[in-house]
Amino acid sequence: MNRELIVRSSSDAVDFALLKDGKLTELHKEEDNNDFSVGDILLAKVRKPVTGLNAAFVNVGYEKDAFLHYHDLGPQLATMLKFIKQVSTGKLKDYTLVNFPTEKDIDKNGVITDVIKANQSLLVQIVKEPISTKGPRISSELSIAGRYLVMVPFSDRVSVSQKIGSNKEKDRLKRLVRSIKPKGFGVIIRTVAEGKKVAELDKDLENLLAKWSTMCGKLQKAHTPSKVLVELNRASSILRDVFNDTFTGIHVDDRTLYDQIKDYVQEIAPGKESIVKLYTSSVPIFEKFGIERQIKTSFGRTATMSKGAYLIIEHTEALHVVDVNSGNRSSRGKSQEDTALEVNLLAASEIARQLRLRDMGGIIVVDFIDMVKAPHRRKLFDHLRSEMKDDRAKHKILPPSKFGLIQITRQRVRPEMNIKTTEENPNGNGKEVEAPIVLVDKINVDLEKLLKGPKKDEKITLNIHPFIAAFITKGFPSIRSKWFLEHKRWIKIQPRDAYTYLEYRFTDKNGKTIY
Repeated sequence: MNRELIVRSSSDAVDFALLKDGKLTELHKEEDNNDFSVGDILLAKVRKPVTGLNAAFVNVGYEKDAFLHYHDLGPQLATMLKFIKQVSTGKLKDYTLVNFPTEKDIDKNGVITDVIKANQSLLVQIVKEPISTKGPRISSELSIAGRYLVMVPFSDRVSVSQKIGSNKEKDRLKRLVRSIKPKGFGVIIRTVAEGKKVAELDKDLENLLAKWSTMCGKLQKAHTPSKVLVELNRASSILRDVFNDTFTGIHVDDRTLYDQIKDYVQEIAPGKESIVKLYTSSVPIFEKFGIERQIKTSFGRTATMSKGAYLIIEHTEALHVVDVNSGNRSSRGKSQEDTALEVNLLAASEIARQLRLRDMGGIIVVDFIDMVKAPHRRKLFDHLRSEMKDDRAKHKILPPSKFGLIQITRQRVRPEMNIKTTEENPNGNGKEVEAPIVLVDKINVDLEKLLKGPKKDEKITLNIHPFIAAFITKGFPSIRSKWFLEHKRWIKIQPRDAYTYLEYRFTDKNGKTIY
């Protein structure tokens, strides 16, 4: 399995595309004006505790106050508030927490007004970016993420990722971390720590402690609200979370970003920095790696799959609905049940990809093609869970209901990636149409159906607008030449002046329309 990260830089944003065997699986955008990224820690001021919600609205510098629920305060809130007060006034110079006295944990079922007051300063962390009409969601239970470990100040607990299956490995990691963990800090051991030696874990922990000390050093002069710890830039955070030995290339089209990413890879994976390459071709980097085409075909209301199957994806404020359609897909010698299973398994893989690609969150309801056999429904459920195991967002999948629906909940911490894939109709009627880049893909699908159907032995002519006809026939190898090599059939191209740009028809030797 090959994994590549493609980084495109522009004047106001940086785009990151994660490819798995050449297929686009994740797309991220980092904008210069985003001051509220997940993981950022801010010194904020409580605006108003609300007893009815058992929560507080907090001024973090955003146009709308952030929301802080009582359950997100963290049990060590009293200790943290005492620490902030002493550091801010200059009374405490030692940030290690070794000799810092801890306060009693707050009542887990308590009331917000008993523990925080209006105009009080506290450290908070962004756990959900502003989405739609809502301000950021925050927590005062802080965590600082590293490559292998996540450090939790004012705690003493050591826990291990549930994705590490071996109990023996879990015990080994816990034992190692307890031997190097400083007093006053809890540690969460991440999945990528599996198999790592104590030296690597210790180095990661030292980096996190250095971040903590730097952050604390800012508190004395910081005003409220202000950012005191910035999460890694998006490129580094992606690498931190997903980088492994299967990565074969990181391609960057900007010299400054290239140097930053190369230094970071050298830090987290010494010896692998050679896979970071500076892209200098005149062809835009996303076009070179086929990403632009995949974006056009993957976003939008309809997502196509192989051999005519497709998904319809509808969005509402509360949930997303996905409908699975087989199109004209059919297989000789297969029953309707077997065909349904085949399409559903294909759709499950594409749905897992779409959730990551669009970063869809909340409730997702999928209407798969009905299947009668219980083993087939179980196979589909297991396949969907397997396809989503690489998804870093927290999610839960429920078994198929009696109506054939599968419900998924997926954590949403950032606004959904939404890319417009329709374009202005070149015929000038004011309507919008699918992007022309998708047209050739649709023609390919229809041609494949024809060459496998009852008309497969007839001479076939493709009637199409002259501009598109030229696009298909010009160059070497042309698209028509590729059709010939793949299907061993020569397709005649007939330019038609009367056709609109996106109109096409297949005809037989008598000029009769066959598709």
